[in-house]
Amino acid sequence: MCLYGENNKKTTSLSERIRDEALMIKFISADDVLPLRNQILREGRLTLDECRFKGDDGESAFHLGYYAGDQLVCVASFHLQAHEKFTGIGYQLRGMATASAYQGKGIGNQLVNFAIVYMRGQKVNYVWCNARKVAAKFYSSLGFEIISDEFDIPGIGPHYVMYLKIQ
Repeated sequence: MCLYGENNKKTTSLSERIRDEALMIKFISADDVLPLRNQILREGRLTLDECRFKGDDGESAFHLGYYAGDQLVCVASFHLQAHEKFTGIGYQLRGMATASAYQGKGIGNQLVNFAIVYMRGQKVNYVWCNARKVAAKFYSSLGFEIISDEFDIPGIGPHYVMYLKIQ
C-alpha cells in the first residue's frame, strides 16, 4: 500500500518498508543494546551506563540485535543464569526492547526464536525471564509459561517469572 505525504510525494507504510528493507539478526555487543534499552525500557530517563545489567559483559552472556537496514530496532540480552526451580543449563532473557515504530510486527518473535535455536545448539536446557505484565502475552505466544505470582519491580512495574523449556 502506497501513501502520499506532503506535497503529494509517494511514501510507503512502515509494514512495506520493513518488508523491503534488508533485515538481519546479529550478535552484538553489550554497548550496542544500551540506547534502545534506555529508550524503550527506561523511557530515556537514565544514562547508558545506568542501563547496564550485572553480567552484560560476562563471558557466557550474549546479545542479539535485529536490524532493519542499518537501524538497530530490537535487542535482547541473554545471561547464563540458572533459576532455582529448574535443573540444567539455564539462561535469563533480559532487557528485550523493540523500537516503538517496529512493535507488533513480529520482529521480537523472530529475535527470540533465533536465540532459542542458538541456545538449543549450545545444549541449553531452558530460558527464563522476569516479564513485564504487559509483555506476558507476547512471551506466552512463544511458548513461555508463567511460573510465579505477579510481583512488582520498584520503578518499573508488575512482572511475572516466565519459563521456556528448550530441551
